[in-house]
Amino acid sequence: MEEFEDFDKGIAYSRSVKAGKRIYYLDVKRSRNDELYLSLTESKKKTTGNPDNPDVSFEKHKIFLYPEDFSKFTEALIDVIRFIKDHEPVSSASRPEDTRFEDTGLEAADASGIDDTEPPIRLDLTDFE
Repeated sequence: MEEFEDFDKGIAYSRSVKAGKRIYYLDVKRSRNDELYLSLTESKKKTTGNPDNPDVSFEKHKIFLYPEDFSKFTEALIDVIRFIKDHEPVSSASRPEDTRFEDTGLEAADASGIDDTEPPIRLDLTDFE
């Protein structure tokens, strides 16, 4: 977990999730009128060109989620997670979790702010029934 006092950029709190070739950033930001909202960013490493001297870039996608939409978004997210859990093929579900994703190959500078020592939070869907 990272907590920031960097109000110039509007970030009040931030978490990141390393998942294969992607990194997801969950940033709580402050709007100009001092209201908090959630900024979700997916960053995916792209390698092109010559394998000996590749061009590396990061493709980013963002969505902004405002407090008035949290309940609807959370309800829909839980619903689709349940659907996936109920319909996931047995072969995929039986693999150990740490082998589901390839190593990203990101250098330490590319993955700054990611704390792999922090235990993952396990979502128990029964908490939402």
